[in-house]
Amino acid sequence: MTTQTRITRRGLLQSIGTASLVAGCKAGTEGQAPPVSPRSPAVEGEQVGPEATRLAFALNGAPVDVQAEPRTTLLALLRDDLGFTGTKEGCDRGACGACTVLVNGAAQNACMLLAHDVAGASVTTVEGLAPAGEVGPLQRQFVAHDALQCGFCTSGMLVSCSALLKRTADVGGQLTAEQVNTAISGNLCRCGSYPHIVDAVLATAREQGLA
Repeated sequence: MTTQTRITRRGLLQSIGTASLVAGCKAGTEGQAPPVSPRSPAVEGEQVGPEATRLAFALNGAPVDVQAEPRTTLLALLRDDLGFTGTKEGCDRGACGACTVLVNGAAQNACMLLAHDVAGASVTTVEGLAPAGEVGPLQRQFVAHDALQCGFCTSGMLVSCSALLKRTADVGGQLTAEQVNTAISGNLCRCGSYPHIVDAVLATAREQGLA
C-alpha cells in the first residue's frame, strides 16, 4: 500500500521560502560583491561611533566648550551637564513647550534638538532673558497678572513670548492678543492660565510701545 504525501499550504510556503533563501545566498556569494558596512567611513578620517566629541556654542552670551555624545539632546546637555534647570523636561516629544529655548533668536524645543545641532549657534535659556539677579519686564508682568500658577510651563512661556516681543519690535509692529495666542500655541499650561499670560504679554508690549 502506497502512502500518499499530503501537501499543506503552510508546507508549500515553507518550501518556497527555504528555496528562495538558499538561491539568494548563492547569488550573493557568487555573483555580487559583499555589502559595504554602513559604519564604514565614506571619507578617510571621518568619525563614526558613539564617542563624545567637542561642541562649542554660546549660552546666554557666554562661550561654552564641552564634550557631548552625538546622541545627547540639547535638553539633556543644558539640564544634566551644564546645570541650566530652568529649561524643563515635560513630554520629551516636542508637544508641551516646557523646554523651549532660543536658538539664534528663534524659539525651539530643546528636547527635539541634538546638542550638536547648535554647534556655533547662540542659545538663550530662561536664565538668560534678564541680567543675573534681575527680573525682566516680561517676568514682572507675569507676576503682576498672575500668569503663573504651578510654574512648570512658565520658563517655556517666557522664552516663547520673549521671542514674539523681539520679532514685533524688529518689524515695528503692534502686538495683538491673537498673535500672542498663536505664539504660545506650542506651550501647554495645565493650570489654564492662558488669559493671564496674554494679558501679561500685552502689558509688556504696551510698556515697550508695541501695542
